[in-house]
Amino acid sequence: MYEANKIDYVEIQTKDLKKSKEFFQKLFGWKFSDYGSEYSSFDDGRLRGGFYPSKTVASAEKGSVLVVFYTPALESLEKKVSELGGQIVKEIFSFPGGRRFHFTEPGGNEFAIWSDK
Repeated sequence: MYEANKIDYVEIQTKDLKKSKEFFQKLFGWKFSDYGSEYSSFDDGRLRGGFYPSKTVASAEKGSVLVVFYTPALESLEKKVSELGGQIVKEIFSFPGGRRFHFTEPGGNEFAIWSDK
């Protein structure tokens, strides 16, 4: 089950635990397990992690690690991010190997979604 030398778990701070959970439940269908009112874990089928309340959030501009998701349908997922209350901070752009966009989720963290199409 556990693989040595692989990323096993990611902990993500959020300014609003409830809004972050709702956003990712609706965007990707993630299921969450709450551990009290201050922590909620998820398992996306490949990687596990958790969210916890914090006054600070992840931002690539401020030097944070950028978590990047993959989709074969970039434009439709960009639209869905906006519909769910996410804010597009870098519209779709090309890079060697594909295209991607960056967004912040309602809890304030920056993420990116890419496609090779």
